Amino acid sequence: MLRNIVKHFITITQHKILVFKLSIKAGIPWRGFMHDFSKYSFTEFFESAKYYTDGKKSPIAKCKAEKGYSEAWLHHKGRNKHHHEYWYDYESTDPTPIIPYKYTVEMICDELAAGMTYKGKDWNNNSQLEYFLNVESKRKINPQIAKLLEEVFKQVSVDGVDKVIKKKNLKELYEKYCK
Repeated sequence: MLRNIVKHFITITQHKILVFKLSIKAGIPWRGFMHDFSKYSFTEFFESAKYYTDGKKSPIAKCKAEKGYSEAWLHHKGRNKHHHEYWYDYESTDPTPIIPYKYTVEMICDELAAGMTYKGKDWNNNSQLEYFLNVESKRKINPQIAKLLEEVFKQVSVDGVDKVIKKKNLKELYEKYCK
C-alpha cells in the first residue's frame, strides 16, 4: 500500500504540474494553480491510492469496476467545476448548460494533461482527439462545448499544443462555439 501511496502521489502531482503549465499558456494561471487540490483530500487520495494500477489509467475506473461506484469520483466531480459532470444533474430534463469560459479552458488543459500523464511517451498530438472521439458519445455535455473541445483537439492534432493552447485562440474558439 505504501508503494501505491507514493506512486499515486507522484502521478497526481505530475498531472497537476502539466495542467498548471498548460493553464499558464492558456491565460488562466490561477485556475491551473488551484487545479485538483481535492485529489490530495482524504476521501479522494486514499481510495485512489488503494486502487492505483500503473499510472497509465485512472484508479477510479478500477474502483468503479470493483465496487460499482467511486467515492473519490463523487467527491471530485462535485468540487471541481472544470468537469462537465459538475454542471449537469442527470435527473434534470433541462439541457446541459454552457460551462463558463475559465472552467472550459481548465477542462481543456485537464484533458490534455491527463492524456499526457497516462500515455506518457506514447502520447502524441492525435492522442486527445482519438480519445475524445471514442468517449464523446457517452458524455452528457453541452453540444456547443463538445464542438469546442473537438475543434481544440483537432487543432492540437494538426498544429500541436504550443500553437493551439494560447489565450487568444481559446477565447476566439469559445466565442465562436459558445456565444
